[in-house]
Amino acid sequence: MKITVFTSNQPRHIALAHRLSEVCDELYSVQECNTVFPGQVNDFFKKSDVMQTYFNNVIGAEKSLFGDISFSKSNVRTLSIKSGDLSKLDREALSSALDSDVYVIFGASYIQGWLIDFLVEQNAINIHMGLSPYYRGSSCNFWALYDGNPSFVGATIHKLSKGLDSGPMLYHCIPKYRTGDDPFVYTMRSVDVAQMSLVSRIANGQIFDMKPVEQDKSLEVRYTRNADFTDEVASEFLNQKLELGNVEFAYPPLLHPFFG
Repeated sequence: MKITVFTSNQPRHIALAHRLSEVCDELYSVQECNTVFPGQVNDFFKKSDVMQTYFNNVIGAEKSLFGDISFSKSNVRTLSIKSGDLSKLDREALSSALDSDVYVIFGASYIQGWLIDFLVEQNAINIHMGLSPYYRGSSCNFWALYDGNPSFVGATIHKLSKGLDSGPMLYHCIPKYRTGDDPFVYTMRSVDVAQMSLVSRIANGQIFDMKPVEQDKSLEVRYTRNADFTDEVASEFLNQKLELGNVEFAYPPLLHPFFG
């Protein structure tokens, strides 16, 4: 089996490539790169003291579950580009990665043009970090916690569509709270559950037998953009000092939920 993944370059994205490489003969990884020091370096998120404090927590949680950045496995061919450049590439640049059995998207920039048409036609699978249709857009699990909705933290495995996070859903992934989890580890755990379940279901073929279900957009709680995540918002969240051990989880209606 041959798999193509469109992803990014943080440890969690590299971890997905590692996992996929273990269930296929050859993996093509198209990797959009941002700084691996968010908050310290101006990039997708701006540099500031507040952002550095916030992302130090994110980086710590990520390393605890996924380790550090690392080199690709021997059966992985990687094409590294700047974040945001993906939709500017022509077919020739990506030709080697366009003859796969499975296409997965996780953490890529908004895909447009000929590439989105191709991937939709190929039934590409997107990992959305957030529970659709309730939370869509950027940093959804952060916003679920910010809103006081920890039961809405999770991931949605869905078919890729031209709309952002709006494709027909296959199933939801929910992290199990473990004693001592802070909000950063808990939300990062949802990434681990999503990857683990999807890779397993690709390997055993279950994912191809799942019937997609259209999203009910009337259930949307919040749609967010990167610009909404400001110093003021991050500071307010840090000052909340949320204790998940005191939370009773009351989940919204979910599609074939996978808990892990």
